[in-house]
Amino acid sequence: MYDQYGVVLAIIIGTLAAIVYSLRVLILLEKRIARMDQNLITITQKISSEEVVIEKEEKKIERILKGRKRK
Repeated sequence: MYDQYGVVLAIIIGTLAAIVYSLRVLILLEKRIARMDQNLITITQKISSEEVVIEKEEKKIERILKGRKRK
């Protein structure tokens, strides 16, 4: 009779251990995805700021070229 309880208890403990391990893996994956998201945001911000600089330079060049055409 005690052997049956031992087996049932072992199954329950094994199941709980598997659940805990799965939650641990999920948390680690969530942290990794959060880091990836942060890296993407950083890259996007850098590209956006570089794009603004390029647009300003383009306008500057266009003004210079328009000035040359009039002469």
